[in-house]
Amino acid sequence: MRASHAVLTAVPDALHDVRLVSSVQAVLATGSGIVVIRSCNNVISDRHWLAREYVWFLIPYMIYDTYAMYLCEWYRARDQNRGHATTFRNFLSQNRLMITHHAVILFVLVPVAQRLRGHLGDFFVGCIFTAELSTPFVSLGRILIQLKQQHTLLYKVNGILTLATFLSCRILLFPFMYWAYGQQQGLNLIQVPFNIPFYCNVANAFLIAPQIYWFSLLCKKAARLFDVPEVKKEG
Repeated sequence: MRASHAVLTAVPDALHDVRLVSSVQAVLATGSGIVVIRSCNNVISDRHWLAREYVWFLIPYMIYDTYAMYLCEWYRARDQNRGHATTFRNFLSQNRLMITHHAVILFVLVPVAQRLRGHLGDFFVGCIFTAELSTPFVSLGRILIQLKQQHTLLYKVNGILTLATFLSCRILLFPFMYWAYGQQQGLNLIQVPFNIPFYCNVANAFLIAPQIYWFSLLCKKAARLFDVPEVKKEG
């Protein structure tokens, strides 16, 4: 019994540590992105060293985050006496989208950011960095749930901030990048998709698709949070 209690206690502590590290990384990424964006007057050719160097910090973080997610799953499985194979299968099935997200960053976006794009597009790399702005609010929300604080004003305010930052920095970010390119080239927003390489539109579609899915989940969660049940009339 003591061993089971120790495992159950270790899981929330481990999750809190993961949330903290994720939040710190998000603040650093967002700050780096803002610096890069502000320094690039020409969104195509201007350069800033952070656009390339911060990616080297991002690689070990993504590996750590994936391992930390598995470690939390392993802690839970250990209390249930599940084998390593079963634990790993459950980990893959329950975190498919997040694992895919991390794999795409490591094996697609990192090579593009470091090599394939050449010396162009630091501005857009900076924009992608700022997508992390919502992470601290998402992490705080999950910590408050673990602490059973869903009824508090802090949880509701954090939920609103989560929706606002996620919408602005993970979804509206893409129209903003198209708009910024259009301003540079003398095009309006509607014209931009037809005046850039087709693979750019495809890449952006793949990037925004999971963000829209996650945002829909956040909206459903927020709707449940603020949904006030009707009081049944007596008599």
